[in-house]
Amino acid sequence: MTKSSASTRPIALANWLFVVAAMVVVMVAVGGITRLTESGLSITQWKPITGAIPPLSDRAWQVEFDLYKQTGEYRNVTGPAGMDLEAFKFIFFWEWFHRLLGRLIGLAFALPLAWFWVRNAIPQGYRWRLVALLALGGLQGVFGWFMVRSGLAGTMTDVSHFWLSIHLLTALFTLGGLIWTALDLRTLAAARARPASWTMAAGWVTAILFLQLLLGAWVAGLNAGLASDTWPLMQGRFMPEFDNSRGLFWAATHDPYLIHFLHRWWAWAAVVALIVMARRVKPKQRVASLAIHSAFGTQILLGIATVWTGVALWVAVAHQLVGALLVAAVAWGAHVLGRQSRADAATIPGSQRAPTAKTR
Repeated sequence: MTKSSASTRPIALANWLFVVAAMVVVMVAVGGITRLTESGLSITQWKPITGAIPPLSDRAWQVEFDLYKQTGEYRNVTGPAGMDLEAFKFIFFWEWFHRLLGRLIGLAFALPLAWFWVRNAIPQGYRWRLVALLALGGLQGVFGWFMVRSGLAGTMTDVSHFWLSIHLLTALFTLGGLIWTALDLRTLAAARARPASWTMAAGWVTAILFLQLLLGAWVAGLNAGLASDTWPLMQGRFMPEFDNSRGLFWAATHDPYLIHFLHRWWAWAAVVALIVMARRVKPKQRVASLAIHSAFGTQILLGIATVWTGVALWVAVAHQLVGALLVAAVAWGAHVLGRQSRADAATIPGSQRAPTAKTR
């Protein structure tokens, strides 16, 4: 074993990435609270460094409140409803805490990455993958500000549901990347094996799940969860009435009733895909299969409960939280399939044998 191979620490790296992934899951949940409490527009400026410190005096609080009073949301929604400074402090807290978590995740990733890099503890082929994950985290922050800015323009009373979906899906994509990379590193530590490959089966399952997550983000952005408090029917019928005056494509991307309908029924296409994946994973990794089944089963029940309760805060937050856990479980299942695909390829006569410790 070479000196560089001996100095690498794949298990330590994997554990670190799992911790960061857990922080991202918490971040997604707090983001859900921020959205559901209409807190996202309470901070109207992006200050990456100084913004980590909340207002510390009555005058500073009044300045922030005055800035918020200039938004369309305050003028048309919260102001007429009688929002005072104390109520503003509540929504300000959730947006500030959401941004603070983003900063902490950035530090929790960047500082250990620098330490592992300097110590030459990162295995060959993983350095730039980790840098890409760091860049994704930074991009997530930028997308978050674009999302907030979209709600500050003119008479807007809410953020763009398109920017909200980009913001959320980037977080979930980063979460999947963290899980996949951590599992690759654990496999490397156990068997000196090459990284898992991406399989076609994983591709179509994640494509179906991606569409469901996109629709869910649009439901959140358009407050479309309030379009119906009954299940399985909407407005006493299977398909609700919706605005089709500008064409079906516009309706499918803007109308809250149609988007709510698509989200609740496309979920079953996702369920079928996830069951197929879980069954393929089960012979190789039973726990991963159980994690997929548990996540999507809980998610379906929470989705129905969210509708029945009229989007009760903590039920809806739990729905979003389990959605993040489902992404993590699917990344795990996809990795299991990818490891098996790599192993199967290695057994084909004439295929390249996986490198050993000496060839690294």
